[in-house]
Amino acid sequence: MQGLGIQVFILVLFILIMYFLLIRPQKKKEKEINNMRNSIQVGDEIVTIGGICGKVVKTKDETIVIQVGADKVKFEMKRWSISSVEKKSSSRADKEERTEEVKKPSPKRLKKAEKKAEEPAEEKNEAPAYEEIKEDAPNVVVAPADAVETGDAAEGDAEEK
Repeated sequence: MQGLGIQVFILVLFILIMYFLLIRPQKKKEKEINNMRNSIQVGDEIVTIGGICGKVVKTKDETIVIQVGADKVKFEMKRWSISSVEKKSSSRADKEERTEEVKKPSPKRLKKAEKKAEEPAEEKNEAPAYEEIKEDAPNVVVAPADAVETGDAAEGDAEEK
């Protein structure tokens, strides 16, 4: 009796391990892929299972129409043939950015401190650059106009030869 109970326990333990290592992650991944395929909108750039890259022009329940290539050839494909979404449409990306900005408001004190920290930094960046120019100015050698050779002087030497 005890040997049979141990064998059943080992069998149940083995099935639980297989479920948590293989079946559960596969179902989770399948659910994410189905959500991705169902959330495709017009304007998204996609890649199919066969490697065709295109832009979604029209969506239906079970199919989508994509536009491919320079000639803008249109294909109608099943949703299950989509491998990944490369770029989301710009309108959806803008909406997501706006929602992220709204979700993370910063405190007023922090905003005031950032503004005060930015203003002196800008003034400091301009001032040292001007002072460096003043410091470098005495090192500049100014040559008299007679000593400077121009292209005309070089031509004159060539004509004399």
